[in-house]
Amino acid sequence: MGVPEERYSKIIGKNEREICLLRGFPCAWGKCAFCDYIEDNGRDAAAMAKLNHGVLKQVTGELGVLEVINSGSCFELPEQTLDEIAEVVREKNIKKLFFESHWMYRKKLDEMRKRMPVPIVFKIGVETFDDDFRQRVLNKHADFSGPEEVAEYFDSPCLMVGIQGQTKEMIARDIEYLKKYFKLGTVNVYNNNTTPIKRDEALVAWFMKEYQWLLDDPAVEVLYEITDFGVG
Repeated sequence: MGVPEERYSKIIGKNEREICLLRGFPCAWGKCAFCDYIEDNGRDAAAMAKLNHGVLKQVTGELGVLEVINSGSCFELPEQTLDEIAEVVREKNIKKLFFESHWMYRKKLDEMRKRMPVPIVFKIGVETFDDDFRQRVLNKHADFSGPEEVAEYFDSPCLMVGIQGQTKEMIARDIEYLKKYFKLGTVNVYNNNTTPIKRDEALVAWFMKEYQWLLDDPAVEVLYEITDFGVG
């Protein structure tokens, strides 16, 4: 079976880079209330490494930047795949690498930074800095004290907006923290999926009008559809 087209893409515009959607072992947490994206994983390391090899072969290095994502954290990718990523980075003259990780792996980030031959921009799915909503409603299992603590470990938070139960004040505070404490960030506009967590259309409409300026902010990527990065 060939590599699905949607596992490799190029992001042109803001933070131009190549992006690969790879397969890893199951997400170590896997209980976020809004996430039904944890099925793209497996337990057969050899089969996953083979698939990932096919995806990574498409990397050209033409943009000098590579992002690697999977349905979980980069630490859940097979060892063989991690070795191959380092190899591709060297061979294709990649200057910067984007990885994503759950909060639970924060103490291991430096380990991964030493393993890769180029600087890593670490993303984290924060969803919201509102502790009660993040922990009780979204069940993120991420008990950081606030944006300052996240910024001690991670470079780029991913926020989620437009969920029923969220308020305008929560979103405003999240965007304020994103701009104040981080150089980069992503804002995902929530789309309904198979989970009970539902989208608030009025809140989405308000956000897209109130924060229209984020679309022109070179440091923030706003994803209106989950496939806006061209993969998935």
